[in-house]
Amino acid sequence: MAVRGTKDLFGRELRLHQRIVETARRVLEAAGALELITPIFEETQVFEKGVGAATDIVRKEMFTFQDRGGRSLTLRPEGTASMVRAYLEHGMKVWPQPVRLWMAGPMFRAERPQKGRYRQFHQVNYEALGSESPVLDAEAIVLLYDSLRELGLRRLSVKLSSVGDPEDRARYNAYLREVLTPYKEALSEDSQERLVLNPMRILDSKSEKDQALLRELGVRPLLDFLGEAARAHLKAVERHLSRLGVPYELEPTLVRGLDYYVRTAFEVHHQEIGAQSALGGGGRYDGLSELLGGPRVPGVGFAFGVERVALALEAEGFALPEEKGPDLYLIPLLEEAVDEAFYVAETLRPRLRVEYALGPKKPGKGLEEALKRGAAFAGFLGEEELKAGELTLKRLATGEQVRLPYREVAGFLLSTPG
Repeated sequence: MAVRGTKDLFGRELRLHQRIVETARRVLEAAGALELITPIFEETQVFEKGVGAATDIVRKEMFTFQDRGGRSLTLRPEGTASMVRAYLEHGMKVWPQPVRLWMAGPMFRAERPQKGRYRQFHQVNYEALGSESPVLDAEAIVLLYDSLRELGLRRLSVKLSSVGDPEDRARYNAYLREVLTPYKEALSEDSQERLVLNPMRILDSKSEKDQALLRELGVRPLLDFLGEAARAHLKAVERHLSRLGVPYELEPTLVRGLDYYVRTAFEVHHQEIGAQSALGGGGRYDGLSELLGGPRVPGVGFAFGVERVALALEAEGFALPEEKGPDLYLIPLLEEAVDEAFYVAETLRPRLRVEYALGPKKPGKGLEEALKRGAAFAGFLGEEELKAGELTLKRLATGEQVRLPYREVAGFLLSTPG
């Protein structure tokens, strides 16, 4: 059995996964993004410093282990910290800025498995590093939105907010502690810890008890505490989105779950995949590179969950075309033709997809197997064909037959629709 919270991908599910990633590749590389593949594990401090020691991810969800040299390593729970580490390590700061990067691959979190959420899951990440311009924030939102729309999704909503600058969040956290400390015992256990470590995270609590208390107390949103610079940045992002016709709504309670965010925060939701409807999201993280020991490099980016997007596509009735079978299925009619079928198949590959039976078959049985495999043509190898170096080809859709020398088979099949 696969480990709980993991799954094997094959067949239709794998093809859908590939379709999602390849669509994102097309959209992101059209915007100048360079593909990056980072290792699936990093030194633990990359995530402790980058994601934030007080986050649920670092405190509860990381898969961490020691290697034989005693170093603490962690399977990556998210992509941004790794991608910024790679930007710094490979001297990308001297490249023309901004540097746009994208990545697709598995991430790992020790969460409770549920529909569309696994302990090994897959994300597409995009990061634009090297500029503070709100244009890049708007571009990131548009690229996320376009990647999902290009797949055919239509029931999408964009939620936009700002988590302000560090000084704005400090004021807001002080306000939350003041308002919530008298009611500490009414909070969930997790939120009691957050009240000490990072009160803003209480706004994102999944506990209905916590959310009811926040409503009862009339807790003000972080947007009320934005400084002049963060407020102007948010207005600029709104202006760009409106100019491009991207539908969005301001969501004052939106809080991203990672400590490195500043200013812009956003999510894209699909309402038909359940209460936890976010497909992906992101924001700006101008101080992350310094947390990782590098110079200050402003950045903005997003990630979306491939499994979550697959659920949304299914909810909208998206159907992949049926997987195409082989162009040719070779049927040896006698024992001496079995090896020849293999040799013929190899001469036709990889221009054509060719499969063959591993033992002699009667014509009817061979045709039955060819049909089950969805082949376009069946190719018979009998005594006469072996002597002449020829194949008898049967087009399964019409029953038409033709006998050709081996050397003419590829050209015939390539020029003849199945």
